[in-house]
Amino acid sequence: MSDRPIVILTALDLEYQAIRRKLLDPELHRHHHGTRFEVGRLDRNRCRLALAHVGTGNQSAAVLAERAINEFHPAALLFVGVAGALHSHIDLGDVVVATRIYAYHGGTSEDDGLKSRPRSWETSHAADQIARHIGRIGAWTRDLPDPGRAPQVHFGPIAAGEVVLNSQVSGHARWIRQNYNDAVAVEMEAAGVAQAGHLNSALPVIVIRGISDRADGTKEVADRDQWQQRAVANAAAFAAALAEEIAAEDRDGGWLTRSTAAKGSTMPEHGATYNIARDNARVGVQAGVVHGDVRLGFEPDRPTDLTEALAGFRSQLKHARDNGRLDEDTYIAAQEELAAAEEALQTKAPQSKGRLTMALKKLRGLISDVGELATELAAIIALAQALS
Repeated sequence: MSDRPIVILTALDLEYQAIRRKLLDPELHRHHHGTRFEVGRLDRNRCRLALAHVGTGNQSAAVLAERAINEFHPAALLFVGVAGALHSHIDLGDVVVATRIYAYHGGTSEDDGLKSRPRSWETSHAADQIARHIGRIGAWTRDLPDPGRAPQVHFGPIAAGEVVLNSQVSGHARWIRQNYNDAVAVEMEAAGVAQAGHLNSALPVIVIRGISDRADGTKEVADRDQWQQRAVANAAAFAAALAEEIAAEDRDGGWLTRSTAAKGSTMPEHGATYNIARDNARVGVQAGVVHGDVRLGFEPDRPTDLTEALAGFRSQLKHARDNGRLDEDTYIAAQEELAAAEEALQTKAPQSKGRLTMALKKLRGLISDVGELATELAAIIALAQALS
């Protein structure tokens, strides 16, 4: 996994607890101005998270997001919590991932009324693509209490203001419908967090909200029916899967453009390009000018059948555990991900390839410290990605 953590911020205590329950052995991290973070790794995974409670409102969220960014230099910042739905097709318990954040309270007051001065921040293309991939393959629902009744994942703009909206006829409700009618959910912190990300070299900010009410006057009833708890559990599950995937991509150098691992770098003095192999990468040929016949291929003893490769890897895992290179907890977690990969391979559903790849990437995060296992798994992942 990436050396850089993923920062997750929440506004409410129940949101914080939903994320904290997914951390192994969280440790307290004190900022010198008093903010307390908890840092740990996701259960069954080596993705490192830094978690903080920022309170409600865009201003508080912006200040503490900035603090977290400067403290941890994260690969991404996730804001996770609950929101109110603004469209009838979005059900209670569904998950909304923001594609754009509106700060909807900006405007100018003139003789003929209040005019909107829109301000918005787009979610980065890379973040949006990886979130949509997770939403499509559906593996993130495995840890939900009832994965058979998985919530829907919606992508769209989110409106962030400074008040709790609980009406369809109030001035605030009319203002949003008139000026931000494509917004699918409403909440109170995303604009502050998006601004902090924008001011820090466009750090990717992903806002993930579970729908706990319909912003229509029925919030008290929905809260009494425990929809906040259910919605935030769904949002936390999606956020954990997203954090794992970002951490895996960041290690490989595929997350945005900041990482240079496995990419060409230019030598200024020669104007030439060279490659640096990192993180157990395997280099076949690296050359400037090549004369004569060159042939590349798999080693003869390497299996080209994915089922056979997974079976062989299971034996290698056991051997690594037996000789002490893999601890028991990591071994058990790796076996679970390997079983998930084998199950996905046998399934003929359209999303099975995505589930297979995700399971293998999680497995890669678990065994990355054991060089020969990581090397072998890289070849297996290449086989999986070549499946039609």
